[in-house]
Amino acid sequence: MRKLLPMIGSHPGGRSALTCRFRCGDACFHEVPNTSTNEYVGDVIASALSRRSVMRAAAVVSVAGAAGTAVSLGTARPAAAATSADTAGSAGSAGSKTRPKAARGLRYTSVAPNTADTVTVPDGYKQNVVIRWGEPILRGAPAFDPENQTGKAQAGQFGYNNDFLALLPLPGERGRRLLVANHEYTDEVLMFRGYDAANPTRDQVEVAWAAHGLSAVVVEEDRRTGKLTVVPRHQLNRRVTATTEFRLTGPAAGSDLLKTSADPTGRKVLGTLNNCSGGTTPWGTTLHGEENFNQYFANSSRATDKRYGIGTGASERKWERFDKRFDVAQEPNEVHRFGYVVEFDPYDPTSTPRKHTALGRFKHEAATIRLTSDGRPVVYSGDDERFDYFYKFVSSKRMRKGSSRAVREHNLSLLDEGTLYVAKLTGDSPAIEIDGTGKLPSDGEFDGSGEWIPLATATAQGAVSHVDGMTADEVFVFTRLAGDKVGATKMDRPEDIEPNPVTGKVYVALTNNSNRGVGSHPKADEANPRNANKHGQVLELTERWNRPESTKFAWLLFLVAGDPNDPATYFAGFPKDDVSPISCPDNVAFDRYGNLWISTDGAQLGSHDGLFGVATKGERRGELKQFLTVPSGAETCGPIIQDRRVLVAVQHPGELDGATVENPKSTWPDGAGTYVRPAVVAVWRADGCDIGV
Repeated sequence: MRKLLPMIGSHPGGRSALTCRFRCGDACFHEVPNTSTNEYVGDVIASALSRRSVMRAAAVVSVAGAAGTAVSLGTARPAAAATSADTAGSAGSAGSKTRPKAARGLRYTSVAPNTADTVTVPDGYKQNVVIRWGEPILRGAPAFDPENQTGKAQAGQFGYNNDFLALLPLPGERGRRLLVANHEYTDEVLMFRGYDAANPTRDQVEVAWAAHGLSAVVVEEDRRTGKLTVVPRHQLNRRVTATTEFRLTGPAAGSDLLKTSADPTGRKVLGTLNNCSGGTTPWGTTLHGEENFNQYFANSSRATDKRYGIGTGASERKWERFDKRFDVAQEPNEVHRFGYVVEFDPYDPTSTPRKHTALGRFKHEAATIRLTSDGRPVVYSGDDERFDYFYKFVSSKRMRKGSSRAVREHNLSLLDEGTLYVAKLTGDSPAIEIDGTGKLPSDGEFDGSGEWIPLATATAQGAVSHVDGMTADEVFVFTRLAGDKVGATKMDRPEDIEPNPVTGKVYVALTNNSNRGVGSHPKADEANPRNANKHGQVLELTERWNRPESTKFAWLLFLVAGDPNDPATYFAGFPKDDVSPISCPDNVAFDRYGNLWISTDGAQLGSHDGLFGVATKGERRGELKQFLTVPSGAETCGPIIQDRRVLVAVQHPGELDGATVENPKSTWPDGAGTYVRPAVVAVWRADGCDIGV
């Protein structure tokens, strides 16, 4: 077994105090926003009978030893010695067969858990930093000078804290791609020397506004390797910031709930904030989820704002001192204009980005699409908060093929009409078997059924609410309250959600929930089976008949994260002595073989966060292998898995307690004496062959 490093950090979810402060406004230290009394899964499964026979339960095999525990579940597999090699050569239970190679796409040497202040990749792989915070990408933008930074300069440079990534084709320009990145939030204490949090200056605030948002930048591919380099001043390079004009679209656009003194139409808004994960569309645009927008607003006194975690006092960054729209007391509706899925057209540098109200307002983590058989997009999204929900939107309009202006305009309207749903899950095991320890029920799996509950439907003629006591506008603007009313299932921080392009199954990353089963908080249930859940889990959802528009689904926990030595962990039944430890799954992606790639945030096993690949099908299903780790204080974001290249966004390196410009906790990526800088990294095989084959 691999020896794990000692625990570090004590903040909920494994984050440093600095991360909690700047990323989500100390959300883990505030009262849980969801205080609704809707039904919990654990309460409704008490009378449920296991749909599996006692004979199936007998297939659960546990082997315990002084050094640890290996568990094989479901169909028995032979135990194997831990391996970090591309090929696993251990004997089967009868000693007559050799375990085959790792799943195709995952045949690399696992990276051991570590705390190195660098990006650590497997043996035989190379890497390069593609682009860093502050690198100029627009014409006329100056070179990065952190000691003399201005808002104007930053608006032409790559933004801060890159999260979601998309790497798109660039027709007509051989060997080039278009890279799109989210810029989630800013760490002012790591950006400005001598930063005074109680008294930020206007110059500092303007830099921070410009460092939020999105970047689009053309990159050049090295044909012999996976290396990428930036093409500065390309005509498609673009920055979107906290002051860029956006268009509000969909059923709530123009609502009285969205009108402000600056925008009496309720259809235009400046900027996008806290863009976390996202997705790409089949029609060539990118989607970006506005997540912890609450932290930028001050002086609220409304119950609806409290449900979104918006505070009653000053904000952390004090932006309300420089623009009244961030002061809820002065502009009560401005906060209603954030918390949406943003659509961005990277191929048209003159386009106005859109905020789609039909997808609901909450702390969106991701927006990923699967098309129905007749070409209608279905969008999945999680609400990243303890005890909140996950959702999907089913469009009523079909995608058109082509690149004409009329086709593009039609496709840009696809997410404005359709039905918004929230998920309710039911377990299939007796409640007495879900005791909060993570012990598997007698049927050998945490699983059950579920339904998508409709919240509202938007049409060209208007919108209809399906929630008693709420208008359609209220459902789309106060979506969390609508989920409360219909009894959606309270989950352990639903983050990235993505359909597997090979199998169609949908995977939901549930990062953690330190409050599960603690005090008066909701107890463990079959979908969230551990109290004080530090490590999180990954849920696998199968839509009925494998049709994304279905209103029924089956689910199971594919992965229950943590130290493989811990009996409360589960790796889809794969032998636990043959997997990497993983904690706090966050973003997910897939390779061409249908393997799930998981990036982590706030790992609670003493090592740095990283990127992991895991087989989702075949006899290697559940075999999880670590591909890389990121530097001190960093989070692994935005994974893109291509045949010959892996990209990750290294977000908030050096974000550790006590860190400042003067007292850095990381020197990545440029070494001692330089500013620590979030950046995008490309990784490839040194021999030029495909990843993991």
